[in-house]
Amino acid sequence: MHSSAVFLIEFGAIILGLGLLGRLAGRLKFSPIPLYLLAGLAFGEGGLLPLGASEEFVAIGAEIGVILLLLMLGLEYTATDLVTNLKTQYPAGLVDAALNALPGAAMALLLGWGPVAAVVLAGVTWISSSGVIAKVLGDLGRLGNRETPVVLSILVLEDLAMAVYLPIVTALLAGAGLAAGSLTLAVALGVAGLVLFLALRYGRLISRFVSSDDPEKLLLVVLGLTLLVAGVAQQLQVSAAVGAFLVGIALSGEVAEGAHNLLSPLRDLFAAVFFVFFGLHTDPATIPPVLLPALALAVVTAGTKIATGYWAARRAGISARGRWRAGGTLVARGEFSIVIAGLAVTAGIEPSLGPLATAYVLILVVLGPLTARYTEPVATRLTALRRRPAGPAAPSETAGGPQEERLDAVGESAGGR
Repeated sequence: MHSSAVFLIEFGAIILGLGLLGRLAGRLKFSPIPLYLLAGLAFGEGGLLPLGASEEFVAIGAEIGVILLLLMLGLEYTATDLVTNLKTQYPAGLVDAALNALPGAAMALLLGWGPVAAVVLAGVTWISSSGVIAKVLGDLGRLGNRETPVVLSILVLEDLAMAVYLPIVTALLAGAGLAAGSLTLAVALGVAGLVLFLALRYGRLISRFVSSDDPEKLLLVVLGLTLLVAGVAQQLQVSAAVGAFLVGIALSGEVAEGAHNLLSPLRDLFAAVFFVFFGLHTDPATIPPVLLPALALAVVTAGTKIATGYWAARRAGISARGRWRAGGTLVARGEFSIVIAGLAVTAGIEPSLGPLATAYVLILVVLGPLTARYTEPVATRLTALRRRPAGPAAPSETAGGPQEERLDAVGESAGGR
């Protein structure tokens, strides 16, 4: 059979399969990410039916998927929003980084993978999944809750940190020395700072230049500009993903909204291809040996994310129930953990890192929606049991306990949403 015909059959089967998996996930009200990863495992190295002809095209599609993920993330925020969040919520960002990056780094060192793998795994365990969390918040009807801005602020700070973290990882994986790595980081910070300055000062002019009443022209200009900037950024060893993220930040207003609507289907398509591509390069036989470390890491970092959200919400004056909801919502890891692990897999740093990251994400992308839903009621129930007196209560306790619970309930109903 002609190679182009084989390519069309294979790639068509991949897209059709992804569509069916996405529909299944939608019916189950579940994130499709684990299904996409499992599909890649099934048709990749050591899988049920390895693909051949379409692999190179899938690799290019996967790279475009990463670029579009970061572009769409940048379109969600304006430069003003980012600066405001950075000024007011940076303590929560520091706590988030300390509690969630350190377990990943410690696990890599315990497994004897070395410092570079430790930096990579720290990023895998640090960054929450913005896509999964946004969907969960919508599904649970919590977009208007008082704790939701706290959750979004932490996600924004993680996205900002990516602009610094990715160039560092890229330099480390490329084996760059201290001088070259420092230069790469300086260029990345300089470019990010310049883009933020231009977006704050000339954001309207940039958006007006890109703007078009014709959806076709707007799509072509935004997509072309994003791919161009991403390519230049990668050539400068900064990271194509960071370049795309900065393009999204620079656009605002109606242009950002219009581009978001036009690019969402493309983002979903190529992001799904990216998850499949990552699975294609992970041999299923390599997952069982790292399953226990992945499970231990998932349990620990689920707890640290809950602690992060609880602390940040308490700092913002949110009630106890809202604090638990914020913590449970942040547990899910997903697209960016896979993006970071994918860089290491491509560089060939540690063969077991990819399988461990796959197992880790599979566990937490399934667990995340459950913790978002059940952390608060479980914590409330445990707190009530702990406060319940073991024997006959003193008159003051009998009078005060129920009253305190009623006041807490009134506070929740009045200010918890």
